[in-house]
Amino acid sequence: MALEKQKSFEDSPLWKLKVRLQFSGWLQYIIHAIWALLMWIITGVGWLVGFWPVFLFWLPLGIATFLSISLVGTVLIVKYGMHPTERIPASKMDLNVFDLMRKCHSCRSFQSRNLSSQHHAELMEAVQHHSQQNQQLGQQPVRFEYVNVRLTIWPVVGAHEFLVAIAPREYNRLSIIDVGRSLQKIVLHATRMGMATCWIGPGADQESIIQHLGDKFDPTKDHVICVCAMGYESMFKPFLIRLIQKLQRKRLSLSELFFTDPSFTLPLKTDSPPFNEYGRCYEVCQWSPSSYNGQTTRCAAVTDRIEGEERLIRFDFCSATTSRYYAAVALGIWCANWETGCVALNKRGHFAVLLPEDRGNEAFSDLPKYDVSWVIGDETKTAIINGMF
Repeated sequence: MALEKQKSFEDSPLWKLKVRLQFSGWLQYIIHAIWALLMWIITGVGWLVGFWPVFLFWLPLGIATFLSISLVGTVLIVKYGMHPTERIPASKMDLNVFDLMRKCHSCRSFQSRNLSSQHHAELMEAVQHHSQQNQQLGQQPVRFEYVNVRLTIWPVVGAHEFLVAIAPREYNRLSIIDVGRSLQKIVLHATRMGMATCWIGPGADQESIIQHLGDKFDPTKDHVICVCAMGYESMFKPFLIRLIQKLQRKRLSLSELFFTDPSFTLPLKTDSPPFNEYGRCYEVCQWSPSSYNGQTTRCAAVTDRIEGEERLIRFDFCSATTSRYYAAVALGIWCANWETGCVALNKRGHFAVLLPEDRGNEAFSDLPKYDVSWVIGDETKTAIINGMF
């Protein structure tokens, strides 16, 4: 019954109007206009009352005027590009790995210029490097196709160059994790070059993507997981997008993400030995992107008594929801940040998918659901090192 109601709503004219506005790039301005209209209505009510109290006339009048002027200015400047040409941002070569990962954020407004030939060539080199099968955790290959066209997306404005992440059509969770892990490494490399990026999942129209991929996409074998906008950040952006960015800057605390038990009830003391050896690795995972800023990844640190001493042996990474795609992509992004941080700190380890009997005899919870572990120390097959920083 609930599914029928949802389907019925999505077939309604109101929903279709919302989708049309969303993918035509007008929705963020329409919402701004609605706020301005509401303020004008309140101002009109204050006028009719005749008493003109500050809170019912002068205050809403000021807000309505500000919103109206900013709306017109935003449409002209952002939607129609009536602004001076912006410079290409400087590279971030001087940043250490952890500061680079903290600087990495989702860009919501892009310049109209194309990537420079040098940046495009270096980006494609990074894509090729991180798409290699020996760089991935799973056995099924994933790939990233570059397209230079304005895809149907929301709420990002101005984006016209994208990497489309494609996995095999038959669902394989490790492949989805590989998409997040590999693409995040590409994103970090692009950020160091001075480029801006934005992960786009639910806000991308699949039909539009497949149409523009053409013969690069086989619907019988391929599945589009997400897209990532690539380009140069613009300082000009709609008011609504600025608000969204501020709201999405909030993050869960480390005590809500890292734990010391498989039931995820005891917070990990990240500033106490031996866990503090991993320093800012916790921080960059805390700030890793996820769909709608859901922060669906959790981590349990596992210790064991070895030669009479309690030692840290691995970190288990788990998904806190049953999401088949977006939680897996987010976990892959988390893994990329964690791995990059460990390499920077010279903390040896490798990823492995452990069977329940290999993880111990503890009673594991259904959620968060186990996905992969970072096992401390060397192994026969050396862990893949990025090597591109």
